[in-house]
Amino acid sequence: MARELEVERKWLVPAVPPAELDRAGEAIDQGYLTIGEGGTETRIRRRAGEYVLTVKSGTGLARREQSVTLDGGQFEALWPVTAGQRVEKTRYLIPVPGAPKLTIELDVYGGDLTGLVVAEIEFESAPAATAFDPPDWFGLEVTDDRRYKNQALATSGRPR
Repeated sequence: MARELEVERKWLVPAVPPAELDRAGEAIDQGYLTIGEGGTETRIRRRAGEYVLTVKSGTGLARREQSVTLDGGQFEALWPVTAGQRVEKTRYLIPVPGAPKLTIELDVYGGDLTGLVVAEIEFESAPAATAFDPPDWFGLEVTDDRRYKNQALATSGRPR
């Protein structure tokens, strides 16, 4: 089991530059087994033939995250439990110009969330995250807006 602190910022993306979508994206199916108070969640995810169970805790810029790999049978056994608490999206990995260690995770949502596009970047530290100047095509930052957490999108839908 991996244990780490995730330091991440998140933005809405009103219009993606077409060149950024010229790369291959990966479909992600994500469902929530539990969602607790204070930002704690247990989720399962299918991405590129890999299956992962992740527990996250905390809120804001830095959160605790623990993940374990599942096999396909374990994922399929748990998937029905997530009914009504799922998101589907395509993720594009985009290098940040001038910052070789940073990658934009551009999520283009499908299903009931079609039209929602979010960019996330994980950082090595909170000071690095705070110092980052986002590209011009990023929109409103929603790092601290709970309505844009995947668990909220999965249970409550797209914020108005």
